[in-house]
Amino acid sequence: MTTPDLGPNAGQHDEIARGERFYQQLLDDETRPVPVSLRATSVGHTEPVTIAPARYFDQEFHRLEVERVWGRTWQMACREEQIPEVGDSLVYEIADWSLIVVRTAPDEIRAYHNSCLHRGTQLRTKPGRVTGFRCPYHGFSWNLDGSLREIPCVWDFPQVDEAEFGLPEAQVGTWGGFVFVNVDPRAAPLEAYLEDLPWHFTPWPLEERYLTAHIVRTMPCNWKVALEAFIEAYHTMAVHPQLLPTAADSLSEYDVYGPHVSRMITAVGISSEHLDRRLDDVEIIRAMLGSKDAEVTVEPGSSARKVLGERVRQSLRRRTGRDYAEVTDAELLDGIEYFLFPNFMPWAGFLTSFAYRFRPDGHDPDACVIDIMVLEPVPADGPRPPAPATRYIGPDESWADAPELGVFGRVFNQDGSTFRRVQRGLRASVRPSTTLARYQESRIRHFHATLDDYLARTD
Repeated sequence: MTTPDLGPNAGQHDEIARGERFYQQLLDDETRPVPVSLRATSVGHTEPVTIAPARYFDQEFHRLEVERVWGRTWQMACREEQIPEVGDSLVYEIADWSLIVVRTAPDEIRAYHNSCLHRGTQLRTKPGRVTGFRCPYHGFSWNLDGSLREIPCVWDFPQVDEAEFGLPEAQVGTWGGFVFVNVDPRAAPLEAYLEDLPWHFTPWPLEERYLTAHIVRTMPCNWKVALEAFIEAYHTMAVHPQLLPTAADSLSEYDVYGPHVSRMITAVGISSEHLDRRLDDVEIIRAMLGSKDAEVTVEPGSSARKVLGERVRQSLRRRTGRDYAEVTDAELLDGIEYFLFPNFMPWAGFLTSFAYRFRPDGHDPDACVIDIMVLEPVPADGPRPPAPATRYIGPDESWADAPELGVFGRVFNQDGSTFRRVQRGLRASVRPSTTLARYQESRIRHFHATLDDYLARTD
């Protein structure tokens, strides 16, 4: 395969679309049918967006986000397999909201506001299987379906209509094996909020994956600082130099769709144009294998991508018992990452994939909580493996201390090493706004444009 020539003399418009043209030409070289969703390109959000540094630390700005974003948007709460049996529950928290997400029937999941209707005590503080909910303070209790079970000394509460004293609920929806919640009772259904995301994932159904790890860590930066590091590949050259031999970082494709959905695709098996020289196919394969001395054969007419794709194809077949003969190399190799506003990032494709979630840490604009979920294809035979317990990484630990993340622990550590400096630098800035690349940071532009739309809503 010949790498397309997309040099600096292509013209301004072509420069903006160079990542798109590069990746689409890679798809032209595929010998298997390319999924329609990979052909669904949309030039990045290149319109100007003013992003003042104060957006990342101002307490009033945080208050508006809580009121008009977190109080109105659909948010991923958990995987369905984390609450597989009737009575299984966990607590999802964002700002002041606390929800008990519980399976109330084999095909029903509800989310109750986690506050006793007597004097407000939290009903649950940890995950677990329950048959109902009992306040630890005065013993008020409710059934699994949210209906009132008991009021101690009920004679002393003549004002309470027991039939109307059920636990208040948030909206719940499911997609791709994920459970979503929305505390706004007037919000449109999840199906409308997802926009084109479901049909994009038709070739890679996330419900056919299972959770192998769920890692949670608090980081010293605003939630948007952390999120933005994962929706552009522009930082790869400086932060992840070990990836340059095998990833076309500056030629990533960026697509924006409706206000809630965007995508980034980074080709793997091609060396970065930031290197002093492009590596040949044998060098790329050896770099991917992590061995400079590995025996590698690249037949005439083949390429590093084809060789690596076939290796992954056979590995997946052995691991899962499924047939990947008609799956493209792109779906097996490339980093295909989607974003659903405000804070959910699921990966597409067939290899081990991730799902990220970013939230403010309570009401501290200088701290956030990051969730990393690792998803594997469900084997063709045998039961779905049970979900593992969530691992919480302490302040003296690193992502690399979670062996479930494998080599990606180092990558996440590299990202995290910049967060405190970015947060501190934003506070020190005397500029009225940050400066964004037109294309490579177009998803950040798109994200803030949608954020602005929500902040402007007063209804």
